[in-house]
Amino acid sequence: MSDIHIRIDGRAGRITLNRPKALNALTYQMCLDIEAALDAWRDDDAVALVLLEAEGDKAFCAGGDIAEMYATGTAGDYEYGRQFWRDEYRLNAKIFEYPKPVVSFLQGFTMGGGVGVGCHGTHRIVGESSKIAMPECGIGLVPDVGGSLMLALAPGRLGEYLGTTAHRMGPADAILAGFADHFVPEEQWEAAKEALLTGTLDDLEARATTPPPGTLADLQPRIDAHFAGETLADIHRALRASDDTFAQEALDKLARNAPLAMACAVEIVHRVRGATSIRDALDQEYRYTHRAMQQGDFLEGIRAAIIDRDRQPKWAHAGIEDVRDIEVAQMLLPLGKDALTWEDRT
Repeated sequence: MSDIHIRIDGRAGRITLNRPKALNALTYQMCLDIEAALDAWRDDDAVALVLLEAEGDKAFCAGGDIAEMYATGTAGDYEYGRQFWRDEYRLNAKIFEYPKPVVSFLQGFTMGGGVGVGCHGTHRIVGESSKIAMPECGIGLVPDVGGSLMLALAPGRLGEYLGTTAHRMGPADAILAGFADHFVPEEQWEAAKEALLTGTLDDLEARATTPPPGTLADLQPRIDAHFAGETLADIHRALRASDDTFAQEALDKLARNAPLAMACAVEIVHRVRGATSIRDALDQEYRYTHRAMQQGDFLEGIRAAIIDRDRQPKWAHAGIEDVRDIEVAQMLLPLGKDALTWEDRT
């Protein structure tokens, strides 16, 4: 069976991710297929809205399928990954800018590349099982797929916290941070989807209700106090100076991730607070991902998490405060002729 099921169903363009055993991880071809469908439906009067969903109850999409990037990158071929990111980021921008409603149902894990597909639409639905996160720093990447824009727009310093710690958000926290719009009990999802096939959103919005309480609202004063630094090193020092439980838990989370990636993530979030569009955010992200295999910790991060699964990455920097400002600047320099563009060069 295909990894993705794309069709017109009633008045909806319907896209179903269909790799439940792989937590619906996005392959390169899936990205291209979603983009082709969106292009075909943009000016099709028979399609009133787009419905994004996924098979299985464990995940909407837990990220991108990165094993091929490891295989090509370790062989010295960095272009495959760069092409994947260029095309994926173009898709992310198209979803964000799409002229018709885009409704996504985000059960279970929605992480990384899943955020790029599921969290840029107009109606992002979460339920009891939803767990949304940007865990890229754990494999030597920065929060990407346009996620840096949501982090930058999140209240207070939630963006720096979520982007560096990979904190998993339940439904209430995802809504607070701007990664989701509505909580609908999952027992109502099938009926809500059926109503969407008429091309109207009234039934969906009528089903939205208050989610179970989250944790970020209560934590926000401490997050804002500890994560307000100009650099990752500033944040690290603020956390180390505190003896409360929150600070220690945050330090434990930071200790798992690549120092260079986290330092660049903080810088990107700060830069993107002045962005005028998602394309500005994607441009900043691509400066890092373009260099991630050759100059960053990405290949080592994949090895430790996906290939050998030893969970013992040997990062280029021993600790957070070993990252120099010049190294962050070098990872985020403009790319010149290699800069992210928006045409299809597949």
